[in-house]
Amino acid sequence: MLKSMTGYGRCSDCIDGFEISFEIRSVNNRYLDTNIRLPRIYGYLEEKIKKAIQKKAARGKVDAFLTVERPAGEATEIVLDEALAAQYVGALRKIAENHGLRDDISVSSVARFSDIFSKKVKEDDADAVWNAVEPVVEKALDAFLTMREKEGENLFRDLDARLDRMEQILESIKAHSAEALGEYRDKLEARLQEYLADTQIDQSRLLTEVGIIADKIDTGEEITRLASHIDQFRKLIRQDTPSGRTMDFLTQELNREVNTIGSKCSQLAVTSLVIDAKNEIERIREQIQNIE
Repeated sequence: MLKSMTGYGRCSDCIDGFEISFEIRSVNNRYLDTNIRLPRIYGYLEEKIKKAIQKKAARGKVDAFLTVERPAGEATEIVLDEALAAQYVGALRKIAENHGLRDDISVSSVARFSDIFSKKVKEDDADAVWNAVEPVVEKALDAFLTMREKEGENLFRDLDARLDRMEQILESIKAHSAEALGEYRDKLEARLQEYLADTQIDQSRLLTEVGIIADKIDTGEEITRLASHIDQFRKLIRQDTPSGRTMDFLTQELNREVNTIGSKCSQLAVTSLVIDAKNEIERIREQIQNIE
């Protein structure tokens, strides 16, 4: 089944208290180029996410975005500087003693000195975080892949129809090419009759000249290769493995054979068919730019 390189998927969920959101999108690119944006503290998840994407996509410029919010109250912890708090208590008691004041030191009075407290970010269990993030990533990737496959179905139908048209054009070229040699022979004989007037034409010489022309205008090899390329193309659009780059090469070969046919056979009908074929090939080339 063909897959497009254009895709989008998104999933949000709350797992084990973590609020997680993952979004992924992709556009055309010659190779797989993955860019993942996520909170710095979860940088260790980047490689795991990249590997998950590589299982689903072989080509395309992929941008992914991850957000993770920790369970309320669990993101940080308050740390007390015991030594500094003891110094504050000692200083307050010394003031009371030196100045005959009542010793009414309480926890609330000491807590006013905010520098005895500090916030510390809790370290997460990496495995626990990934266990929460992974299912969200996988659901978004499934949606992403579904869209790529749906786009691929549309591309398949269009390409299959264009290959049908190419085969029709090829059959018409075959028919006109078979007539071409007879037309060249008649033209040559008529021209010789015109130039030589009543002189008898040497039939052996005429056959030699016709043979030389036949070699020059024979498109049999090009037609055979063109038919083979179309057949290979049909097989490629029906296989599951990524084949966009191979199709790109085959499109160049289709164009090459059609150009050669056009240069060899100058019949107006063939020239018109060659133009039609080149138009179809150009549309095929445009479509396969989006195939994985």
